[in-house]
Amino acid sequence: MSGETAVTDTADKPALFTETPEEREFELRAAVGSYWTGGRLLIGMYTFLFASLAFAYFYLKSNNSGQLWRPKQITAPTGIGWAIFAVVATSALLAIYGQWRMRKDSLLDWEVSGWVAVLGILVAVGLQVWQLTQLPFFPGSSGYASCFIGWAVMNIMMLLGGAYWLETNLALCLRLKRLDAEDGDPSTSSGPSAQLFRANVESCTYFFGFMAVVSGLFWVFFYLI
Repeated sequence: MSGETAVTDTADKPALFTETPEEREFELRAAVGSYWTGGRLLIGMYTFLFASLAFAYFYLKSNNSGQLWRPKQITAPTGIGWAIFAVVATSALLAIYGQWRMRKDSLLDWEVSGWVAVLGILVAVGLQVWQLTQLPFFPGSSGYASCFIGWAVMNIMMLLGGAYWLETNLALCLRLKRLDAEDGDPSTSSGPSAQLFRANVESCTYFFGFMAVVSGLFWVFFYLI
């Protein structure tokens, strides 16, 4: 009986599994890689979304059925459009500059640039919404009007997504500095949390660059062509 009891007690104890340093390093590299892949996939998804709008734009413009592509060469408020593009481009440059300064071990510069970039994107969203109230045409009144309304909605969605992403990174930075102070500065620490944070910031910065490129292209489409 005593032997059976010993066997039972041993069987009831949970097995202890410990990860080796190599396994932990592999998991960290996989997590960092997932940020890289996820950021590029998000850019790819938005690229297909805006490519469909660009196709509709050029198809309707070239077809010009019933001369209704842009009657009387009507255009959305140009001044507001220029302001939106300028603010988005400036915010993207600030995000890129901030990440560059982070790589130079200046986390404070990234934080300041990041918060200003978030504020700039929110200003651009406000300008885009205000522009929709100032349009000299109705939605669906022409091919240009339909494409412009679609662009405005997509642009607001893209800008809000970028602002939210950057804001969460800024909030995460504050948390890491408070909770993981012993690991050092998040911009230079070799800890897992800091490495994941920097990978997240890099993907977010790429997305801001993508936003600037898209804003520039459609600024040309709707105001210059």
